[in-house]
Amino acid sequence: MKEKYDVLIIGGGVIGCCAARELAKYNINIALLEKHEDVACETSKANSGMIHGGYDAKFTTVKGELSALGNKLFDELDSELHFGFRRCGSMVLAFDDEDIKTLENLKKNGEKNGVETEIIDTDEILKIEPNINPNVKKALYCKSAGVSVPFEYTVAMAENAIDNGVDFFFNEEVINIEKKENVFYVKTKENTYKADYVINAAGVYADEISKMICTTDFKITPRRGEYMLFDKNTKGLVNSVIFPVPKAGSKGIAITPALHGNIMIGPDAEFIDDKEDTDTKKEVLDMVWNDCLNMSDKLDKSMVITQFAGLRASSEDDDFVIEESDTKGLINAACICSPGFTVSYAIALKLSNILKDAGLKMEKRDDFNPNRKPYIHIDELSREEFNELIKKDSRYGRVICRCETITEGQIVDVMHRGIKITNPDSVKRRIRAGMGRCQGGFCLPRVMEIIERENNIPYDKIPKNNEKAYILNDMTQKGVK
Repeated sequence: MKEKYDVLIIGGGVIGCCAARELAKYNINIALLEKHEDVACETSKANSGMIHGGYDAKFTTVKGELSALGNKLFDELDSELHFGFRRCGSMVLAFDDEDIKTLENLKKNGEKNGVETEIIDTDEILKIEPNINPNVKKALYCKSAGVSVPFEYTVAMAENAIDNGVDFFFNEEVINIEKKENVFYVKTKENTYKADYVINAAGVYADEISKMICTTDFKITPRRGEYMLFDKNTKGLVNSVIFPVPKAGSKGIAITPALHGNIMIGPDAEFIDDKEDTDTKKEVLDMVWNDCLNMSDKLDKSMVITQFAGLRASSEDDDFVIEESDTKGLINAACICSPGFTVSYAIALKLSNILKDAGLKMEKRDDFNPNRKPYIHIDELSREEFNELIKKDSRYGRVICRCETITEGQIVDVMHRGIKITNPDSVKRRIRAGMGRCQGGFCLPRVMEIIERENNIPYDKIPKNNEKAYILNDMTQKGVK
């Protein structure tokens, strides 16, 4: 830990990690505080992974300003960081004349944002998407839309930032912020960090962080969205991200061809009070299911392997808050709901410019390395390449996760990339061990063995995802034998 940082980032989600990576390009000292044991533990681990085209964000908003740029940045970022990204296109389906009017308005708004779309008719829709409801009349087609994996992307940003000298501190929940003689004192339960500038990227808690130090005129109300994830056997059911016409407060429940071959449906949009409530409800998931059946009756519920919920940081005016606060040097990156993932790096660029305008001296480094060594994906190797890999390291020949065909060698590799891995969920978010049909039923104890060996954590002390979620209990202490 340094005596004082130039910039301290609060929050290790997608926005905080993008900001850390972008600011690492400059000759400044940077640290990031995250209250969990890893990055991408809240909103950034539980969303659809869509890369939106940018046609729906209102032209006059910050969302509209950043949407097209955020989308375009993904090609270059993936070429440098190898997190995985595919442009698959998206469609908004219209089933009546009123829906068609909505498509026309979306197209006009997209043109203002600099986004190219086209309205196509039934025959063309069904050529691209033969499994869609044939009663569809028109669709707004956006070729530039795509899919990625938000937690893999966030991890990539964090690893590259760490490789370029950014300090990450985990299990450090911020409890107070003070400013004395132009220096911020950011307190956690265990430590106090000093910095000249602070970026507040605390997700659904960004309003509470802001209130610790400055006047705050925004309020975050969590908006919960529930999803259902299908087995990879459903690959090819749809080729594009499929939307209905948007509803108030939501783009609508979508069918998404996820990057790794699964199909995902959701999310709904429910405003709630509890910023920790990520429970799923049968009645909501039933509604998600029925809404998607209207777009395609080829969905098979027997192929659902899990369901989950995520929270979005929504505000009353439904726009981002990215600005310096009335406390000079405290910069809020708040109310980042959809399309936050899409525009995450555009937000990082905006934050960099705000810091410059706020007075931070920022000189480009000569030694910044934009590239991250890609993870090894067995399914992308030829038989000859795979055999050579095993000759070099036999651990690549031992399959740990059967559903996703993930080997011991792959798991060991991702565990030594700058962030200490303490639990199976962190492994899952990096290399998908436990992400398949059996949801860790086979591989969980084997992953735990590797964590125990590689990071010297006792087997019975390894939690699922944090210090409260234990996998094993010593029942002998309770008289059970």
